[in-house]
Amino acid sequence: MKIMQNKSLWIAAALASLMAITRYNHFGSSAALPDASYAVFFLGGLFLGRMRGAPVVLALLLLEAALVDYYAINFQGVSGWCVTSAYGFLVFAYSALWFVGRWYAPRHALTARGLTGLFAAAVAAGSLAFVIANVSFYLLAGYFGNMSVAEFAARVSQYYGSYVAVAVIYVGCAVIAQMAYAALTGKAARDTEAV
Repeated sequence: MKIMQNKSLWIAAALASLMAITRYNHFGSSAALPDASYAVFFLGGLFLGRMRGAPVVLALLLLEAALVDYYAINFQGVSGWCVTSAYGFLVFAYSALWFVGRWYAPRHALTARGLTGLFAAAVAAGSLAFVIANVSFYLLAGYFGNMSVAEFAARVSQYYGSYVAVAVIYVGCAVIAQMAYAALTGKAARDTEAV
């Protein structure tokens, strides 16, 4: 049990670190990785969602996201345009990612079928989070009074693919790390299921 707790601690620390170093840049650049927040919450649910204290880990990751945004806006000159009355709905978007990951955790295995399901769940979770975040932004931000729903949807749809694709790429990297861990420790694919 102690080994599992230590592994969970390392996973939580890795996810928190990943979010801290990537949250400043949504789309990435030649000098910065794209924002991993969607993947962090999905992977958190997948690997940590069923452990004791999981709600605390979720709450700490949500707090970290808000603190990174606060720091970026107030001390790094990042635009605060997206911080409106809709900002609070990111809790629901990120929680959706967490809970889809948590739901998929018992099904997760390093097999072709397991990985296909994992990536399908990641796409579904990313899509749900994108819709929650953008619908709430449209309804509550106060910027779109004269814009139709169809026009708003057309404008934000150009970002959908990159948000979901980036999350899936990070999930793929996590799977590669999980496979490497399994190979190094000599554990079978079935033994490396989510924590």
